[in-house]
Amino acid sequence: MTLKRLATLTAIGLVLSPVLGPVLGPVAAIAQENLFAPRLIVNDRAITNYELQQRIQFLKLLRAPGDAEEAAMDALIEDRLRLQAAEAEGIEVTEEQLVAGLTEFASRANLSAQEFTKAIGEVGVAPETFRDFVEAGIVWREVVRKRYAGSARPTPAEIDRAIANMNRTAAVRVLLSEIIIPAEPGREAEALAFARQLQSQISSEGGFAAAAREYSASPSGQRGGGIDWLPLANLPPALGPLVLTLSPGQVSDPLPLPNAVAIFQLRAIEETSEPAPNGVEVDYASIALPNDADALQTAARLTAETDSCDDLYTAAKGVPIQRETRAMGQVPQDVGLELARLDPGETSATLVSGAARRFLMLCSRTPVMDPPPSRNDIGQQLLNQKLAGLADGYLADLRANAIIRQP
Repeated sequence: MTLKRLATLTAIGLVLSPVLGPVLGPVAAIAQENLFAPRLIVNDRAITNYELQQRIQFLKLLRAPGDAEEAAMDALIEDRLRLQAAEAEGIEVTEEQLVAGLTEFASRANLSAQEFTKAIGEVGVAPETFRDFVEAGIVWREVVRKRYAGSARPTPAEIDRAIANMNRTAAVRVLLSEIIIPAEPGREAEALAFARQLQSQISSEGGFAAAAREYSASPSGQRGGGIDWLPLANLPPALGPLVLTLSPGQVSDPLPLPNAVAIFQLRAIEETSEPAPNGVEVDYASIALPNDADALQTAARLTAETDSCDDLYTAAKGVPIQRETRAMGQVPQDVGLELARLDPGETSATLVSGAARRFLMLCSRTPVMDPPPSRNDIGQQLLNQKLAGLADGYLADLRANAIIRQP
């Protein structure tokens, strides 16, 4: 089980498979030779057959793509060059840095360094192979920082340009029509089948509007099911992706709701100038009214006497009020659909469940946004990008100027 977790690792420069299959086959050509004999010389520093065999096994364990022997030899050559560059700069890795690097790498598989070392040892990879792999990465990072960190630091103008060029996904708003088909307890399958029948039969906006007037239990049915423009983020999370699969004029698959089934027709869709939020949080109040002849009159009175949710506590005259603040994904879908079409202070008394009619008021709606990155964060990102490019160029120069030969 530990080895399966190892296969989720992402090593430096490698794209790895998330599933660990058969791992280590024999490296026959190498095994027949003297393991500790030099295989290649890099600036008078040997790479042994043993090191090559070990790196091949390590890369196979990590499910590195491509030819394992070729990738292992390339990696070992570059590691030799990195270590030689560090030696020239007088840079050494401390034991504390090495332990931190081993720990960080192993944590990518949710293992401690000791657990990781034990797991790879079970398939023949020596602890020294892991240490050498990590050490080369650490020492190279220090070399690059020493050589380039000062000159690569981005200027204020570069940070300003990066901020100006940041792409944020534009928010989307949609124009929908709806048909809400009641689904009494025990008759949900019948309602779903009828919704599917309507979906298959409707081929135009006019046809949808006619069906809404005849079959929809929503007040919008009287106007052909039409709903005003809505920000996509206001919709229940189950509905938003469903809508995005539609082209204008298309009808959605049925969406089960508590005590109902809904189908929607997309009439139009457009981007806005606002950035798209990650989600929406709603603060809303709910009152369960007896579903009798006076229910709608009571709802109308509450609407007339209130401008905000705070006013409800006076207007309701002792009737229990349930007030909640939730992410839209945590709101029941039927309630979420009603709230989606309300502005703060507006009300709905459409939903009926058994002997109760639910009176809803939207108190507030708050977009949930990722905090924008700070100038320091952007500056660090630009610095890292520059350092990565300079590091690649420096390593290419080292390799071009190296004497790499057979023993």
